[in-house]
Amino acid sequence: MKINIINKSQHALPSYETIASAGMDLRANLNQPIVIEPMERALIPTGLFMEIPIGFEAQVRPRSGLALKKGITCLNSPGTIDADYRGEIGVILANLSKETFVVENGERIAQMVIAKHERAEWIEVEELSTTERGAGGFGSTGVK
Repeated sequence: MKINIINKSQHALPSYETIASAGMDLRANLNQPIVIEPMERALIPTGLFMEIPIGFEAQVRPRSGLALKKGITCLNSPGTIDADYRGEIGVILANLSKETFVVENGERIAQMVIAKHERAEWIEVEELSTTERGAGGFGSTGVK
């Protein structure tokens, strides 16, 4: 698959680190560092603009290392970038730790996965088919 991209950052395009990688790292594109205090959030620009084909989306997800080591995650995760969006890709980072976090220019802040999706067509009915689970909600399929 080929995707048109404009790179207004000073960093290389996102790329897969290994042959089996699903995601590509997104980097912060900053003129100066951004400080995120504990329990605060910030929108971090990437300098990237994309033209995703219809039928696909880009999903923005947290980086596991930042989440585990620093308590930094992405809000609205996974964030969806729709095929008709043409603005700059931004990442909403949240600091869930008790320490101040400083985002530096070029820092790997999130990962992006390109995914195919379907469009649903609703069919209104009076009742749904039955299943063993039924209306059992959160935790209903766990060990009893």
